[in-house]
Amino acid sequence: MIVPLPVATPQSALTPRRRIALVTGLSGAGRSTAMRALEDAGYEAVDNLPLTLLSSLVLSETDPAHARPVAIGVDTRTRDFGVDALVAAIDRLLGEQGLDVRLLYLDCDDETLARRYTETRRRHPLAADRPLVDGIKAERRLLEPLRARADRVIDTATLAPHQLKRLIQDDFALDAPAGLALSIVSFAYRNGLPREADLVFDVRFLSNPHYRPDLKPLTGKDADVARFVERDPGFHAFFEGLSDMIVALLPRFEAEGKSYLTVAVGCTGGRHRSVFVAERLAERLSQGGRRVNLVHRDLDRSFA
Repeated sequence: MIVPLPVATPQSALTPRRRIALVTGLSGAGRSTAMRALEDAGYEAVDNLPLTLLSSLVLSETDPAHARPVAIGVDTRTRDFGVDALVAAIDRLLGEQGLDVRLLYLDCDDETLARRYTETRRRHPLAADRPLVDGIKAERRLLEPLRARADRVIDTATLAPHQLKRLIQDDFALDAPAGLALSIVSFAYRNGLPREADLVFDVRFLSNPHYRPDLKPLTGKDADVARFVERDPGFHAFFEGLSDMIVALLPRFEAEGKSYLTVAVGCTGGRHRSVFVAERLAERLSQGGRRVNLVHRDLDRSFA
């Protein structure tokens, strides 16, 4: 078994710091829902704040450790918005010892964004004089540096508003213990990879319950499916190796300053093998004292 080396707790982590959540991403990807979720979680929500006022708002409190946490929404509609200017502002805030600054980026595929704009009849901020799809693509290119800098990326394409709200409140909970926040996501390869995944594992080599008539209607949460997958001769060695590897990697990610890690587990349909392995992995990591958010992305989709 691989035993992770202990990692010293940074001195900055011992001092209470004011939580600052910067929320950005593609227009139509759910920023308004995210801001409401953070407000409900106890953050003071400030949307479309001009970048020139960002530092003044955040640094206005004389005692950051006892100041109310704040969520700030910024996107291409924000007055004086600029990617370079926002990155520079983030860097300045990260240099402040009394702040815990995290950047949340909301992503979504082009097709879903186009459908949302068509359904709501809203105008895309970068498509005033061009086709909608061109505006979406232009914004994606513009914001790519922010996506790369984000502490947390959430793909909202398959999330209902209440699911997005729950996910954000779990990740940004004010009473959450310090340390790396883990998300375990099961998914179907036929529906594409999760865009927010940091680590992806393919479990399609395991015996497939889909071809058993009595197991096909069930899911990886059901005991009969669990027993079927566990009987695969390769399961136990794979799962132990996977668990040990992730446990060993977590302190290294934390040492690099990573706040969020998304581990994706995929199979063909996203209902049986990936769901079961994700459930087991979340259970194993939770037993080690980690806070884990479990999401079954494609479990409720129709199947054949």
